[in-house]
Amino acid sequence: MLYLVQFLQRFQKDEKGQALTEYGLIIALIAIVVIGAVTVIGTNLDSILDSIGTALKPAS
Repeated sequence: MLYLVQFLQRFQKDEKGQALTEYGLIIALIAIVVIGAVTVIGTNLDSILDSIGTALKPAS
């Protein structure tokens, strides 16, 4: 019985791997959101700059 208690206490104290996994998942989620936001903003910004460039061209 004593061995079982010591075995369970060892797992209770060792949470380093769990925290590292959680941080990895959070970083992956943030990266996905940032990539999506940059893609959407980049497409919209490209359209805006094209329309400004067209408006600024001199009449031929």
